[in-house]
Amino acid sequence: MNIAALLSGGVDSSVAVHLLCEQGYHPDLFYIKIGMDDGYSCPQEEDLEIVQAMAHRYGLKYDVVDLQKDYWDNVVAYTIDKVKRGFTPNPDVMCNRLIKFGAFDQRVGHLYDKTATGHYATVIEEDGLSWLGTTPDPVKDQTDFLAQLTGLQVAHSLFPIGKMAKGEVRRIAEEAKLPSAHRKDSQGICFLGKIDYNQFIERFLGKKEGPIVEIETGKVLGHHQGFWFHTIGQRKGLYLSGGPWFVVKKDIDENVVYVSRGYQPEAQMKDELVMRDMHWITLNPYETQTPILQVTNDEASVLFKIRHVAELRSGSLSRRPDDSYYLKMDQKTNGVAPGQFCVIYTPDGRICLGSGEIAWE
Repeated sequence: MNIAALLSGGVDSSVAVHLLCEQGYHPDLFYIKIGMDDGYSCPQEEDLEIVQAMAHRYGLKYDVVDLQKDYWDNVVAYTIDKVKRGFTPNPDVMCNRLIKFGAFDQRVGHLYDKTATGHYATVIEEDGLSWLGTTPDPVKDQTDFLAQLTGLQVAHSLFPIGKMAKGEVRRIAEEAKLPSAHRKDSQGICFLGKIDYNQFIERFLGKKEGPIVEIETGKVLGHHQGFWFHTIGQRKGLYLSGGPWFVVKKDIDENVVYVSRGYQPEAQMKDELVMRDMHWITLNPYETQTPILQVTNDEASVLFKIRHVAELRSGSLSRRPDDSYYLKMDQKTNGVAPGQFCVIYTPDGRICLGSGEIAWE
């Protein structure tokens, strides 16, 4: 089997390559360059040193694929547009869909039988179809970041560490003395490198002072520098006394940020949401009958996730006449922010079915 392996310089993708070589494969290694040469970039030199070391150690070919323009024309443009309109975007989700499993495949990946990555996910073959499966380690499971992929992208993917826990991956890296064995996991949005997210947003959208208002009383508690610096569920960065305070609502037209006080303020909790632009990975179970999900009268019991957390919660998902989807949660959930992706799973949590963008009320 002819395999292209995406190597980031981190421990997960390094162990993925190590496991492939242990199984007798000789993947070609590829490093995707997405950071721009203007101060907004990943630590590419260190990444490339690890890629080169892995290639040398296992006698593999490696290449750098420059997808800077693709990334900035698609993922960064998407991020700025969503923030400007008051939404909470997820650039990493779109990077996977459009870049790692999109532009790379169009440029290079289509020449190979499979593309391997270091994601914590699995591919489940069932009923003659390829489904995106979850992993045994719920803390590290990354299916929520892959929930905008297509069924064809999933079928073309290999996830060599998908059935492992993070501790096991670290152990393998240390025993094999891989160059990335002790490297810390990356945090935040890759293309920013060491640049603060708010600084990046300010570069494109500037500042615009507005009031921070307590939603229960209408009292002005302070001022912010633009609603685009704040997201629903946010606690840090408000600089208000007497807290904790959470952002619970934004008025985009009037540039007002509403907050509520307490560790679990009622105003922050939601038990329902609406999703638009619903994306089903392998097939739409509301249109094609499948034993994977039982749908009755356009309604199904599902598990869902709205942030990268370990816990999957339960609810009932209904399709509405306008092709939006209404999720009624079995228990209230905090931090439901328009623009985020709500990720849908089968009732047993085994398969990630897809995701949709949370809409404004």
